[in-house]
Amino acid sequence: MNRSTVIAGLGITEMGKVYGRSAPEFAAEAVRLAVADAGLETHQVDGLLTNTGLTRDVGLGLQRDLGLRHLRMLSEVQGYGSSAGAMVQYASMAVAGGMADVVACVFADAPLRDKGSGSAYARTSRTPTGWRGLAAASGIHSANTLYALAARRHMVAYGTTSEQFGHIAVAQRAWAAKNPLAQMRDPITIEDHQSSRWIAEPFHLLDCCLVSNGGVAVIVTSADRAADLARPPVHILGWGQAHPGYVMGRGSEFGLVSGAAVSGSTALKMAGVTLADIDVVELYDCYTYTVLISLEDYGFCAKGEGGDFVSSGVLGPEGSLAVNTGGGQLSSYYMWGMTPLSEAVIQARGQGGDRQAPEHDLVLVSGNGGVLDHHSTLVLSPHAR
Repeated sequence: MNRSTVIAGLGITEMGKVYGRSAPEFAAEAVRLAVADAGLETHQVDGLLTNTGLTRDVGLGLQRDLGLRHLRMLSEVQGYGSSAGAMVQYASMAVAGGMADVVACVFADAPLRDKGSGSAYARTSRTPTGWRGLAAASGIHSANTLYALAARRHMVAYGTTSEQFGHIAVAQRAWAAKNPLAQMRDPITIEDHQSSRWIAEPFHLLDCCLVSNGGVAVIVTSADRAADLARPPVHILGWGQAHPGYVMGRGSEFGLVSGAAVSGSTALKMAGVTLADIDVVELYDCYTYTVLISLEDYGFCAKGEGGDFVSSGVLGPEGSLAVNTGGGQLSSYYMWGMTPLSEAVIQARGQGGDRQAPEHDLVLVSGNGGVLDHHSTLVLSPHAR
């Protein structure tokens, strides 16, 4: 484990309501784009990690789709929204340990089929049993309703309000307006947020992420190898994971504390930095609530004070904390953990254009999977340790 690692390439396909293409097709294109971005040839990739979304059809067969032979590392990774960060961690360990030299990490999905986003993520007809059956009988049967339950618990415990969630949506839309890749770029107000239709109380439509077709890939290699490549390397300084294993019973911290509390401190310690050193924050934002609880658990504000923090003016392009500078999953595109990771790479490279954060020496990236069940954190930098 004696080689420092970097992200040397980034590939982003056409994103959003892009019909007629499969998830494997998006995945293959994303990898090819990332390889070309790094200034490499596809045959130089000797490691491949895949993560698939709702369609579940991006797997080990991607090796053949890409024409890759004699790989030294090949695996599927599934931690839901935490998978992007986990793939970068595993790729880094493989490169540092000499198991592989150039590892492609890719996520792709194509859940949209000429229908609305809600139908893409509709629950299947499988009958739940046990606790899941009791929850389903109460109407808690999807990601929307489970996250709504978590958010409501935070609201009851700490007095968090819907309007405070709205400040997150408004701030991220302001960032998205500066991002040519974003699906939703029209400005919104708190009034727009409050008047948008209910999805699952306390969530309005503007509290919920987009649904997108597309793919994103990154190339992980050694710093030495990247020195002669096409793009400025993004150094991977620290990482961490956390999998709380919540039980839905009395005494559980579900809804009150996320895995960011553990994975964040682990990543910062490995990087040898403190939270005060972080310049840019790219958070997993499947819901506005997820941003709020992550900010609390990383330590940007005290537990229970997230509502006041996000409504204080600290967020958005004019704020003092650069959070989700591309618009995030709420307004830019929804590629699970690759959404915050891709924007982190862009910011660390200084390629954000109108949305570029002036200070970007250290970028914190989070991924959240399941319903607060899994968490990953990365600390990235344009500079070596």
